[in-house]
Amino acid sequence: MSKTSVITARLDPETLELVDKVAKSHGRSRAWFAAHAIQRVAESEADFLAFVQVGIDAADRGELIPQDEVFAKIRARRQGREAA
Repeated sequence: MSKTSVITARLDPETLELVDKVAKSHGRSRAWFAAHAIQRVAESEADFLAFVQVGIDAADRGELIPQDEVFAKIRARRQGREAA
């Protein structure tokens, strides 16, 4: 069995009721739901941070798109949608 740690979080009654409802619908405990939710959010945030870092690294290498090019692409997309 892998090592686990305990954390504590305070929830308002409405959120706790929702947690209990969802956990029960999955046949799981409140603790399972909390751990699962934290894991999913942490993984999502880590993915986002990695995505942002890719952009930062590209900018550090000077791989930038001039602002006028970005705006031109946005205008072209908008015009394409309006024509459709």
